[in-house]
Amino acid sequence: MHPELQTLLKLRLTIISDHALRDREPTAQLESLKQVSEQIDSYTKAHHQEFDAKLRHYLSNCSYQKALDHLSA
Repeated sequence: MHPELQTLLKLRLTIISDHALRDREPTAQLESLKQVSEQIDSYTKAHHQEFDAKLRHYLSNCSYQKALDHLSA
């Protein structure tokens, strides 16, 4: 269910956990994080009606790890 959203959420976590990139190029990491966050927002707006109440709650509160866990369950 919603594999594109799962991919975006995983990518966001990967970017956040890339400490080497943060140390080497913090601006690039921040820009990557901004881009993927915008993609998540766009996907969420386009598919909002397809989500169950719990997933809508997680996404509206930017609880992306919980949203990913919910999608993976």
